[in-house]
Amino acid sequence: MTETLDGDYDYVIVGGGTAGCVLANRLSETPGTRVLLLEAGGNDRYHWVQIPVGYLYCIGNPRVDWMMKTASEPGLNGRSLVYPRGKVLGGCTSINGMIYMRGQAADYDGWRQMGNTGWGWDDVLPWFRKSEDHHGGETDLHGAGGEWKVTTQRLSWDILRAFQEAAKEFGYLPTADFNTGSNEGSGFFEVNQKNGVRWNTTKAFLRPAMKRPNLRVLTHAITDRLILDGKRVTGVAFRHKGRAMRVSARAEVLLAAGAINSPKLLELSGIGQPDRLSALGITPDHELPGVGENLQDHLQIRTVFKVSGAETLNEKANSLTGRLGIALKYALTRSGPLSMAPSQFGMFTRSDPALATPDLEYHVQPLSTDRLGDPLHPFPAITVSVCNLRPESVGDCHITRNEADLQPDIRLNYLSAERDKQVAVASIRQARTIMTARALQPYAPQEYLPGHSIHSDADLLHEAGNIATTIFHPVGTCKMGSDPMAVVSPDLKVHGLSGLRVIDASIMPKIVSGNTASPVIMIAEKAAGMIRSSSG
Repeated sequence: MTETLDGDYDYVIVGGGTAGCVLANRLSETPGTRVLLLEAGGNDRYHWVQIPVGYLYCIGNPRVDWMMKTASEPGLNGRSLVYPRGKVLGGCTSINGMIYMRGQAADYDGWRQMGNTGWGWDDVLPWFRKSEDHHGGETDLHGAGGEWKVTTQRLSWDILRAFQEAAKEFGYLPTADFNTGSNEGSGFFEVNQKNGVRWNTTKAFLRPAMKRPNLRVLTHAITDRLILDGKRVTGVAFRHKGRAMRVSARAEVLLAAGAINSPKLLELSGIGQPDRLSALGITPDHELPGVGENLQDHLQIRTVFKVSGAETLNEKANSLTGRLGIALKYALTRSGPLSMAPSQFGMFTRSDPALATPDLEYHVQPLSTDRLGDPLHPFPAITVSVCNLRPESVGDCHITRNEADLQPDIRLNYLSAERDKQVAVASIRQARTIMTARALQPYAPQEYLPGHSIHSDADLLHEAGNIATTIFHPVGTCKMGSDPMAVVSPDLKVHGLSGLRVIDASIMPKIVSGNTASPVIMIAEKAAGMIRSSSG
């Protein structure tokens, strides 16, 4: 028996993650507007969500991670990757690396040139600034007093400063701000924290809004499908505490379930590729061939170098006295390694000098491990991860059965494009070159991964397949545009349907040249502005 949720709602938001929390706040600012937020996960009141280094204990933790995996990837020598997605209020901002990054102005100007009017750099900058609370105060480029806190990190490592000096020797110069529209150069990442504690979209946007009587939040509410009346989406069918429920939306349903789960819910609702849906026993109600296609992600290649005479997290974390010292420092000052973002130092460079803007992003870490989730190495070392910001390899994400509790089939097709193979090899060679700089010689760096004996392009590409991993930036599966494969229009309404918008990373037609959390907040801010304008 299906019950109808009590109460009438103007907007039903599916997904209480990065975008959903922003939407819930902005739409409930109007007292007469009733908003319901459905989140399949639980609340974010978990100590490892709050402590920045706790991402190590959140990824792979079923309490806060959906525990997804990719399909076997030929470009990664047949490996399947763990694919963390936030199963918690705040979504991936509750388990991610906390790096504040917008991407490049050229990314958004590229969206506009693809026909997405209103999405150029000059159009989106005000929406970045709207919610920003930047440590440097208000400027033409940054906002102050907003909900999304941007601050500097509360620790430093000599080995990372030496890496910055090393980069300078090869013309990669320091920059004071990665978020001006050009992120070229090197520097220490700004992070979304407050006083050494993670700052997610739950704290920033949702919790203050939950005091309003016109906003209702249901956690552990698993959406099964959207409800259609002809070509209008009128509500949502979901499960809550073992009960089958349905709820109507007088104005719109806002799908903010992320780049993996938004296309999944569309397909479960009969929206997508008719032949694919029919084969799964789902009645095709609306043909949209682009649903689940155009999946893009950043693949990082984790080169590791042993060092001598340098303090790294490896030796601290592998000794009892080191761990006690780390815990005491955090307890007393909210600083030190427990306040660490996964990557402290970043750099944006070109794999080819002929490129107009940087296409490589470095994440340099004072720690090392064979793979994410494994124990740290027993020797001092640093990780010099480098990723291709603009991959040409494109994958897809589709359901394989008509069951909402199953993860879809996630295929990234990493390193399938010839250009991506060339960039992978070039990026390893560039990282190796920087490690030969005079500034690093006092630390006697020795390559550990992929290994100094590997030289040919073919061998380097093979080893890239062994050591590369996702940087957790899936986008594009409900892309914005007007071409036959586009799913939403520039106002984020689903083509051919009324009463439904998609508002999350899935709408990006091309992946941005940097980390994706803050661009998704911008997307939600802009979407909320469009919704409020259209509702009068």
